[in-house]
Amino acid sequence: MSDTTVEGWTEQARPPALFRRFAFERYADTRAFLDRVAAVQEELGIAPQNISFGTTYVNVTIAGGEGGVGEAERELARRIAAAAAAGVTA
Repeated sequence: MSDTTVEGWTEQARPPALFRRFAFERYADTRAFLDRVAAVQEELGIAPQNISFGTTYVNVTIAGGEGGVGEAERELARRIAAAAAAGVTA
C-alpha cells in the first residue's frame, strides 16, 4: 500500500478510480449516509462517478482524471468514509 492510498478504499490504475462498499444494518442508515454524501459533494464541488445502493449497502466509485487519482478525489474518499463513520452509533 502506498502513502497515497486512502484507507479502506481499493484503487485501480486503469481506468484510474477509487472504489468502496459501505454496509449498513437498516435502510434508514443507508439513506442517512446518502444524504451525508450529498452534503460532502456539494461542499467540495466534486461528486463520485457512480453511486449504487440497495437496502443495506452503498457502492461508491470515484473516478480519477487522465493523470490518475488526484488529491481532490482522495479528499472526497476520506470525507465519504468520515460520513459513514458519523452514522455509526456505539
